[in-house]
Amino acid sequence: MAKRRHKLFLDSNVILSGLLSDKGSPRIILDILSLNLPLLSGTTGQYNIMEIEKNLKKKMPGIIPLYKKYLPAIRLEIVPLPARDTVKKLSKYIAGRDAPVLGSAISSKADYLVTGDKKDFHKPELKAKYEFQILSPSEFVKEILPEFLRSMNE
Repeated sequence: MAKRRHKLFLDSNVILSGLLSDKGSPRIILDILSLNLPLLSGTTGQYNIMEIEKNLKKKMPGIIPLYKKYLPAIRLEIVPLPARDTVKKLSKYIAGRDAPVLGSAISSKADYLVTGDKKDFHKPELKAKYEFQILSPSEFVKEILPEFLRSMNE
């Protein structure tokens, strides 16, 4: 019986941290996704990509060529911008800048939202709006990733 492929939605801060450091949980996540393992895929939103590129142009334009070279290796599915109505509805529960991220994660049908800003997304009134688990990069690497690697050996 084929095992189900699990989907990670990566917030901008995870992608940026993973690209800028060769150590730590964000980098491990990006490296694992670049291996194209059969049980794990990655996704992010067009909004996240726009946010990353805006920050790089503003703060570190010299690494844009590295970003453009490395991003395709991660094999991320890019989810289109969420509808304005969706963002508006979610903005009632979460900061306006986080609403497009949450909307993209919901539409991606992710199993996990991996973010360095976990507290921003953990709102009790939002729980009914999504089915994924929200994790920090280190929680994913320490708690979830070992399960995936074990199940690959079974």
